[in-house]
Amino acid sequence: MMAIYSPLRSYQAMLFVPLPFVVAILLLVLFVTVLRRDEETQPNRPFLALILLAVLQSVLSGLRWGYGVQAVGVIAPVTAAMVPPLAYAGVSRLVRTSRRPLVVRIALHAVPAAVILLLMVVWRDVIDIALVLVFVGYALAILLLMRPGADALRLAPFEGAVPAYRAIIFAAVALCLSASVDIFVFLDFTWTHGEHALTLISVSNLAVLVILGIAAAAASRSRAPAETMEAALKLETIEDKETIATVDALMEAKRLYRDANLNLDRLARKAGIPARQISTAINRAMDKNVSQYVNDYRIGEACRLLAATQKSVTEVMFEVGFQTKSNFNREFRRVTEMTPLAWRQKKGGAGFPPVSS
Repeated sequence: MMAIYSPLRSYQAMLFVPLPFVVAILLLVLFVTVLRRDEETQPNRPFLALILLAVLQSVLSGLRWGYGVQAVGVIAPVTAAMVPPLAYAGVSRLVRTSRRPLVVRIALHAVPAAVILLLMVVWRDVIDIALVLVFVGYALAILLLMRPGADALRLAPFEGAVPAYRAIIFAAVALCLSASVDIFVFLDFTWTHGEHALTLISVSNLAVLVILGIAAAAASRSRAPAETMEAALKLETIEDKETIATVDALMEAKRLYRDANLNLDRLARKAGIPARQISTAINRAMDKNVSQYVNDYRIGEACRLLAATQKSVTEVMFEVGFQTKSNFNREFRRVTEMTPLAWRQKKGGAGFPPVSS
């Protein structure tokens, strides 16, 4: 991504000249798909902007290396500097609410691009180094936000928290990969005058753009990763038991798990307990994250409905709070070790698992 504007002294054709434009079209299709999918809900605008920026970067790459349009070298560094802040902003919208005004947030995320623009005027030789620092810095910032695992995504619906978590980790890795590519290209020009640079640029930049685009699409939808050893070794406390008892009572009385948009932040407000306290209690006492805890309730009711009613699997899925068959089937298999249809055939109208585990 970043290496598309390194100062090459000679021009060669890319491995496949049309490839960047094909990637741009695919990313544009992905953008339209995500936009239509989220049209009934509030979209994650930074992630949508990130996909569009990936489209632009792919087009610039094709123009620069496919057709030798050197003017692209003026635009590409600035647009590249906008990629990490957009990724971080998208993640932040799933992690926490911001009290800063929108104008202030936009201004803060525009700082890297402004710095690169300034360097293009006063000190062009350090642009590549500055971009490496921007990409690595934001990647580390994203990973720090994700330290608690899937439960860090307090504002993401439980159903999509784990896939979103994984997508975000991939996005952070992609940012680091982009920085690594730029370092390699810089060294290649220093040692071999760019002998291997174009081959690497042709493949790696497009791969990074695709990874970021897909990751942004997946994360915007908003099996849990293993908990840390430190959390596993901590003993359950009296406060943990009281917290879980309060949440259990709320789940059973109000059936909050039926809310497809339920997330940790909303659950915390309903229970009147800090989100971190709920997450810590469930992780420590039950050895699972909050997403799994809520889905256990959903699957418990789904099992009862499948065995005791004639409702279709799809009707049951929506009634208990799931929105997609893939998540429903995955969680159903995790809890029961069989598919919904197999469960219905086996139970034949009798026998129910416990609501919670």
